[in-house]
Amino acid sequence: MIDSHCHLDHEPLFSNLPQVIQRSKDIGIEKLLTISTSFESFSKVKELIKKDEIIYGTIGIHPHESGSNIIKSHEIIKNLKENSKIIGIGETGLDFYYNNSDREKQITSFKEHIDASIKAEVPLIVHSRNAEHETFKILNEFKNNNLKILMHCFTGSKEFSKKLLTLNSYFSASGIITFKNSVDLQDTFKTLPLDRILIETDSPFLAPVPNRGKKNEPSFIKFTAAKLAEIKKISESELVKITTRNFNKLFFK
Repeated sequence: MIDSHCHLDHEPLFSNLPQVIQRSKDIGIEKLLTISTSFESFSKVKELIKKDEIIYGTIGIHPHESGSNIIKSHEIIKNLKENSKIIGIGETGLDFYYNNSDREKQITSFKEHIDASIKAEVPLIVHSRNAEHETFKILNEFKNNNLKILMHCFTGSKEFSKKLLTLNSYFSASGIITFKNSVDLQDTFKTLPLDRILIETDSPFLAPVPNRGKKNEPSFIKFTAAKLAEIKKISESELVKITTRNFNKLFFK
């Protein structure tokens, strides 16, 4: 299986990397995609992808960081060319829940990432919180550019997911789908096509049940996979096979 979104540069994962990687391999994880959120984060990501063959990375600025970390499309593309194991752009997008960065700066940053994604033909990893209308409006502006979109840790509405499917988006399920109060989200994932779903941990955040409240790690993805298989009414092995195939199709086709 594949953890399509984790933050190995965060503690306690970074200081315990050998053990984290071993536990990942022990449950059958074949790839870990560690996500850049700032310039400092990307520096660590470049080192992390050298640590083990299963670790891949991305380049991007999280919307929370877009006020002070301004990156241009050409800078993203340059770094992609220089690092063969950097396979995604992001985490980018809009977060109007916390508003840690000015909204206009978030939008400007998002569009720089989108431009790089189109030019480099590399998947765009999108964070969207309390910004469904704005996120779709911006992505829809580029609908004729063959954007490769992955909605990370998707918690949006069913209506939002339907709109995103018109853009051929992929959707990643996190440990949130294991929470008892996530009935609407579980219902949304029931309706998503099997060829459009991935799984992730977003570790060290959002540990799934039965480890909710603990620091998350990639090996906990097995609980998310089991719950998503239950939601989709297929075997866990089939779910793992499908989500692995979807990841490889999106990032390595």
